[in-house]
Amino acid sequence: MIAIGCDHAGYELKKVLIEALSEQGFEFKDMGCNGERCDYPVIAEAVCGEITSGRCDKGILICGTGIGMSIASNKIKGIRSALCSDCFSTKYTRLHNDSNVMCLGARVIASGLALELAEIFLRTGFEGGRHQQRIDLITELENK
Repeated sequence: MIAIGCDHAGYELKKVLIEALSEQGFEFKDMGCNGERCDYPVIAEAVCGEITSGRCDKGILICGTGIGMSIASNKIKGIRSALCSDCFSTKYTRLHNDSNVMCLGARVIASGLALELAEIFLRTGFEGGRHQQRIDLITELENK
């Protein structure tokens, strides 16, 4: 299950992603918004809460640039969020960083690219190995 949420700037892109990815078999828990003006940190907290509770495996957050959602979500313990705008970085944030949330900028990338990035993020696994040691160091930082 994937938790997904957006602010008002990301609403149209969220609808596109849910429709296209649902056809591929992905299941979503929509945490808002529904087009109304809202504050992105509230949505980021809701999506990340679904992940840290174990109810969802990964999350997608969308705002105008993706930056606000990325900053807000990375404040939450247990979340490794990445702002994704190209295929290479999106692949490697999963392979090497085991990122559990991707952030997208609806005013920055087109819906076709956003869909491609979401597919990469959702289908790519974590390599583990030497990268796990670095994830453990990040967790230590969180706990300081």
